[in-house]
Amino acid sequence: MSKTAFVFPGQGAQAVGMGRDAYEASERSRGVFEKADEALGFGLGRIIFEGPEESLKQTANTQPALLTVSVALLEALEGRGLKPDFVAGHSLGEYSALVAAGAISFEDAVRTVRARGQFMEQAVPSGQGAMAAVLGAEREALAALCARVTEGGSAVELANVNCPGQIVVSGTAAGVQTIVERGKDEAGAKRVIPLEVSGPFHSSLMKPAAEQLQSVLASLALHDASVPVIANVTARPATKADDIRGLLVEQVYSPVLWEDSVRYLIEQGVDTFVEIGSGTVLAGLIKKIDKNARVLSVNSYSALEAL
Repeated sequence: MSKTAFVFPGQGAQAVGMGRDAYEASERSRGVFEKADEALGFGLGRIIFEGPEESLKQTANTQPALLTVSVALLEALEGRGLKPDFVAGHSLGEYSALVAAGAISFEDAVRTVRARGQFMEQAVPSGQGAMAAVLGAEREALAALCARVTEGGSAVELANVNCPGQIVVSGTAAGVQTIVERGKDEAGAKRVIPLEVSGPFHSSLMKPAAEQLQSVLASLALHDASVPVIANVTARPATKADDIRGLLVEQVYSPVLWEDSVRYLIEQGVDTFVEIGSGTVLAGLIKKIDKNARVLSVNSYSALEAL
């Protein structure tokens, strides 16, 4: 039997003006933006719709902004009676997935990711951490190179295993620079591209942020998920509230196993992926993992109408 997964994008998918047509066309969607402003105590919707881009790109704004747009589009979609068999999200997108699965309220989620963004920005002083996209390398060879560089005193680790031939590394500025210099010769990379980010996300340097997030999550009312949530950390389903809480803490400093998550979903019989939120980043990655997968992108109200 055909199965469907709802998937939600993470940081990097943001764009000024995202979600505006849903806000204007759907009462349910508009309610999500209003709840976000109320929960946070400032006009997040204004930053999403009007920018400036510099404000939207600040991690502490980007994370609640992307969550809000994803959940606004999800609300419009659920208003049509569409339900998934599984949910998953890329990094920050895991919070959107948890809202979709009823494991966390939207208001709690938007406050939590705002704090998560602040903790991540503060964890490592500016300029000390970095990230880079490594294209064309074998995963095992790249992991081995990262281990050698880390042993040499400059920590660098796999951060996002996105799809075959696309892996992001994260760590100290010196460690990432070494991957830029040695990635082609020692891991078979075709290209290594430094990324414009405010910190070394999904690396062990983020453990201070994880500890702060743990104290926030400890006081949150989390519920068992109504549908399986494929966790970034394990690429396996999580449904119990206590398991989810622990995985969200680990996720901050652990690699996002996106390729493994998509392969697991396909093994479970998922043949349709619905990407809900800004952009089409996940659609591109899923197609590179399995060109036969059916991927639909709901990144605007008009796309929802077409669906």
